[in-house]
Amino acid sequence: MVAWSLAGLAWAETPCGPTLDSSLRPRTVLRIQSLPAGLEIVGTDQAAIHVSCTSSDEDEAQHIRIQFHGKQDDETLTIKGNMHKGNNVKIRIEVPRKTSLRVEMSAGDVKVEEIEGDKDINLYAGQITISSTRPLDYRSVDVSVSIGSVNAPAYGAQKGGFFRSIRKKTADGEYSLHAHVMTGEIDLLGRSANATTD
Repeated sequence: MVAWSLAGLAWAETPCGPTLDSSLRPRTVLRIQSLPAGLEIVGTDQAAIHVSCTSSDEDEAQHIRIQFHGKQDDETLTIKGNMHKGNNVKIRIEVPRKTSLRVEMSAGDVKVEEIEGDKDINLYAGQITISSTRPLDYRSVDVSVSIGSVNAPAYGAQKGGFFRSIRKKTADGEYSLHAHVMTGEIDLLGRSANATTD
């Protein structure tokens, strides 16, 4: 892994295989831009980001680049490369529990576990799963699919078909959630305080 830092700026890069590690403060906004993959984003009690990547094709894994860059409280993680064989790329990203996420990916699966910050996740095709063992603390929820299904048991919602959405507001919530899939599925798993329909 290649890494450097200067006056609050950070930059690190590695191919798929070696892990990427860097400091990351809680409450940072982390932007994730990824090639099609299986992303697992997990909250921890560490003030750091830890990224591991596996691929079914070792040769093509060397052409995948994982880059972490930005400045304090506003960082970007980029996963890019040429995938000629449609190899199965899986990426696990561990971040502080209180991290705000902005995720953009064309296709694949995004799993978010135990993250307490704001979330804005957009996927063209695939599945988004957001789960927490703690009560969901959202002041606003805006979740939608153009074709597919939205499942949110905590809000009493299970919908499938065309242009399905859930929009809720909770007066005493702290965070905001926006998630959209063009074609696929969104699952919001966890317990919620009382919510009212927008």
